[in-house]
Amino acid sequence: MIQGTGSSVGKSLIVAGLCRLYKKKGFKVFPFKPQNMSNNAAATIDGGEIGRAQALQALASGIDPITELNPILLKPESKNKSQLIVNGKYRQTISGKGYQTIKQSLLTNVIESYKKITETADLIIIEGAGSPAEINLRDGDIANMGFSTKLNIPTILVGDIDRGGVIASIVGTHAVLNTADKDNIIAFIVNKFRGDPELFKDGITEITKRTGWPFLGLIPYFELAKFLPAEDSLDLERIIYEKNQKPKKTIKITIPVLGKISNFDDIDSLRMQSFIEINMISSGDVVPDDTDIVLLLGSKSTINDLIELKKNGWDIDIKAHARKNKIVIGLCGGYQMLGKIIDDPFGAEGSIRKIDGLGLLDVITVLEKEKKVKKLIATHLFDNKTIEGYEIHLGKTSGLDCDRPMFKFDQKMEGAISSNYKIYGTYLHGFFNNKGACEWLLNLCNQSNYKNDIVDYNIKVNEILDSLAEHLEKHLDWEKILEISENYARNKH
Repeated sequence: MIQGTGSSVGKSLIVAGLCRLYKKKGFKVFPFKPQNMSNNAAATIDGGEIGRAQALQALASGIDPITELNPILLKPESKNKSQLIVNGKYRQTISGKGYQTIKQSLLTNVIESYKKITETADLIIIEGAGSPAEINLRDGDIANMGFSTKLNIPTILVGDIDRGGVIASIVGTHAVLNTADKDNIIAFIVNKFRGDPELFKDGITEITKRTGWPFLGLIPYFELAKFLPAEDSLDLERIIYEKNQKPKKTIKITIPVLGKISNFDDIDSLRMQSFIEINMISSGDVVPDDTDIVLLLGSKSTINDLIELKKNGWDIDIKAHARKNKIVIGLCGGYQMLGKIIDDPFGAEGSIRKIDGLGLLDVITVLEKEKKVKKLIATHLFDNKTIEGYEIHLGKTSGLDCDRPMFKFDQKMEGAISSNYKIYGTYLHGFFNNKGACEWLLNLCNQSNYKNDIVDYNIKVNEILDSLAEHLEKHLDWEKILEISENYARNKH
């Protein structure tokens, strides 16, 4: 099990890299994360949803994404409430305090999923959540030491030197853990190192002396990580920071950043293209005049995000952009916002039961009780190319503009297009990860001469995973980790 001294120390990436590394060594590897909290979810082949990071780790392992990889998923809806997804399916909306009272009961689900994986895996790489040093949450814990000590799984602690204070964070974690939890951690790793490794030798010595934990590797910062699917709010902050770090490109896509934004990994492929400038705007910003495309991403709470969008005055900017015959694209929740009305008859998103949309598409959305989750292969109706993606949404959209669909799958038409072919809406996540989607964007912007510059996202991600595996093989004692795992298996049996 890989745990971290905090969030965003690189646990997900290390697990993905180890999965690819051991796969290349001939092992049947499975990733596993007992509990995740993220609004970047992915659809599984069995019709459930898991954290996006676990879907990437499954890809690294060469296996299909299944719900057992992430049995408990929390999807934040507001400051103190989240959707609780158990074994891939929505169970309830619950407060943070309420979740603390029931989480211990969910350990059964976690262990059942884990045991199912053990039936076919040679090796399982488990990812923790947050930090085991959050001892105020230790009672009933299922995400970190509560899980690993229950099953006596050897645990490696990862510290992030890039954010500073890595010695204190590792030694401090050791200081606050109880004896059983300390004993279950059998080594530590320092991640995201920059500079001369010789300068940190004394630091490694001090950590080892103060904790008694062996050192398994000093991993240099992996620059290509920025192109892999992002998962949490810190990843989004990094993407927002990038917005003005690059010169103007051929196509400028402006994306309003709303409070409940979800599946922002939908833009990962676009960020990879040399001819696309991604401009993330926050409260106080405006949609620039030189924007070619406004892109509205998915939302965990569409009505609340639509209210925020209007509060920021972006509805005025987007409508002005549309009046200039420029392009607007809405994905999932963004698609719902583009319509005339969002109706929530069952109160799925709260007390507001109906709200006017932007009115740029002649459609209305009715939010339903059941969420639709499906991994699918569709036909893009503009060029009849095959597109892979997935649906994760609550609600049904209908109206005159649905007579001009974007996709066809399972003999059904999906999406909507305005009569002037400038406003587009779809529920299909992952659409832009397909090379054909980038060709379509170039055609929309009359820039088809850049088609030869398109980076195939899916090929590139696999290449990055290979590079990450090589990176870890070089800087991490992967053979020792394997030895630890083999010893655990022998002792277990």
